[in-house]
Amino acid sequence: MTLALYGHPFSSYTWKALIALYACDVRFEFRVVDGDHPEHAETVKRAGPLGKFPVLEHDGKLIFEATSIIEYLALRFEACASLLPAEPGEAAHTRMLDRVFDNYVMGVMQIVVEEYIRDGANPDEVRIAEAREKLIRVYRWLEQWLASYAQRDRISLIECAAAPSLFYADWVLPISDEFPRLKAWRAHLLSLPPVKRCVDDARPYRAWFPPGAPDRD
Repeated sequence: MTLALYGHPFSSYTWKALIALYACDVRFEFRVVDGDHPEHAETVKRAGPLGKFPVLEHDGKLIFEATSIIEYLALRFEACASLLPAEPGEAAHTRMLDRVFDNYVMGVMQIVVEEYIRDGANPDEVRIAEAREKLIRVYRWLEQWLASYAQRDRISLIECAAAPSLFYADWVLPISDEFPRLKAWRAHLLSLPPVKRCVDDARPYRAWFPPGAPDRD
């Protein structure tokens, strides 16, 4: 059986898939997509319409999009079954939270990053302010949601999506003491071994973060 993940250690969505694989303890090969491995980039380009990673390769089949990769793992590998609840209602709720973290946390954070990529010396401060205001609204919603969500050591699709999105969002707009549950949960997520492994492996690339990486985490 060939199982390989294509991505980059600094990529948030690569983290999302890696966290699932590490949590399941499934044997796989991590194939870095960079200038030293053009053959890996070619595989990624073939996988999806825009050639984005991460991409999972399993016995010649290519699966792109981190959420789809995690769902595939949950369906195909017994050790990964706990990534997605078996009960349909709980599974639907888990998928909803996955979308919250991808679209409303990571997606909004990315607006700020893209402004610094576009023009690091002169980013659009209006767009940045609007994005940060949206993040505050999402932080507030998550703070209330966490009142009924236990901080377990287990990892599901929710944790796979939440860990990278909150890690980088906090760099763009620090989670303040106004949101104690969310702040504590982010710290909890970063303490989980699969997440910590991703954080540590990405350290050499922190200078790449366009707005500038804070000296923490």
